[in-house]
Amino acid sequence: MFYSVGLIVGAVLATGVGVSHAGMGDGSAAYRQQIESWRAHRVERLKAPNGWLSLVGLDWLKDGANTLGSAKDNDLVIASAPPHLGKITLADGKAAIALDAKADATIDGVKKADAELLDDGHEKPTTVAFGTTSFYLVHRGDKYGLRIKDSNAPTRTHFAGIDYFDIDPSWRIEAKWETYDPPHEVEEANILGQMDKVVVPGVAIFQRDGKTYRVEPMIENPGDTDLFLVFADKTSGKETYGAARFLYTAMPKDGKVILDFNQAYNPPCAFTPFATCPLPTPQNRLGLRVTAGEKKYSGGHE
Repeated sequence: MFYSVGLIVGAVLATGVGVSHAGMGDGSAAYRQQIESWRAHRVERLKAPNGWLSLVGLDWLKDGANTLGSAKDNDLVIASAPPHLGKITLADGKAAIALDAKADATIDGVKKADAELLDDGHEKPTTVAFGTTSFYLVHRGDKYGLRIKDSNAPTRTHFAGIDYFDIDPSWRIEAKWETYDPPHEVEEANILGQMDKVVVPGVAIFQRDGKTYRVEPMIENPGDTDLFLVFADKTSGKETYGAARFLYTAMPKDGKVILDFNQAYNPPCAFTPFATCPLPTPQNRLGLRVTAGEKKYSGGHE
């Protein structure tokens, strides 16, 4: 999938390196520094020229030929493109692009006339670029579309910054882990109304204010070494983004898994209407206020 804006740093913190488990003890200052470093890295990735803030479009392809460019006679009109950029042909779940001879564009950084378009299910999807704009193919259910990014996007150039709850070590929770044998396959909806099947390897169980809660992180992609949690709580739609927040954590160890809600972050949909974010399963809608992590984005469209 494509949501891992906090994965690398989040995985490091989730291991608990250099952090005390018992109320953080003398490690509280070091823990605060780690969370602040995670936040800075997260913002840096968001603000990158090809980060989520640069997303300006999501255009779905039809079977057969799809012409594209800035001219109004194209099937897909991209304002920043040459008048006639080229043609994408979609057939039997495969897409190929042929660029117009006059188009000043590259495919994976190289000047060439045509190529197969690898979608975002691959580690490196094929990227077509022209000027400050680029796009690549995304696959959602039975639909294929172009995810279009522009480094000059207003969402990037006018980024409003991120608001957070105060860092609270008590929200770094060491949960009990119960493995599902075999792993469960559950259906998870996205904001397009599509249903995706995801693998849930077990359940994390924790207590807060005398009550017990259970959440089911998923394995986002086969072979992943981290778990991905999409959750909502009683702050959702009020202090935090309404649809969900995301959280990565390291794989369970010795029957425990760390859920550090100080690393809970907004999905791409909080910043742009052109993302295709997953929604929480019923199990992951928590009946408590998770007052940790990112708050609602002040510059968002919700």
